[in-house]
Amino acid sequence: MEITNKIGKIVAAYLIVTGMGFLISSEYYSQMISHQGTDPVLINLSGMVHFFIGMTILVNHILWKNALQIIVTLLGFMFLMKGLFLIILPELTLQSADNPAQVPWIMSIGFIVGGLIIGYMAFSKKYKL
Repeated sequence: MEITNKIGKIVAAYLIVTGMGFLISSEYYSQMISHQGTDPVLINLSGMVHFFIGMTILVNHILWKNALQIIVTLLGFMFLMKGLFLIILPELTLQSADNPAQVPWIMSIGFIVGGLIIGYMAFSKKYKL
């Protein structure tokens, strides 16, 4: 359970900081989401980072006993899948930028709320053994 809480704390901090970035620098992230003028090397590096994060989580953590364990494991799979798609099918993955659901302020709220929920669970004594 200790590994779950450690990963949960790291992911929570990442989600909150990312959400704040989307909220404070929404113009920058709008441009980033649209993938205008993307550099193929940077897309591949992003895929590599997502792949490594996902694999690192999954090599150390595939647990399904409580809500926090399930969330951490699913996030590991999500990071891995994003990495795989960015590496194997970059053009198809970048087409998702046309999705109208990708509004920076809405995404920022989702990231912050998700981070707060995961952070609460990871730091709460209630979720520790």
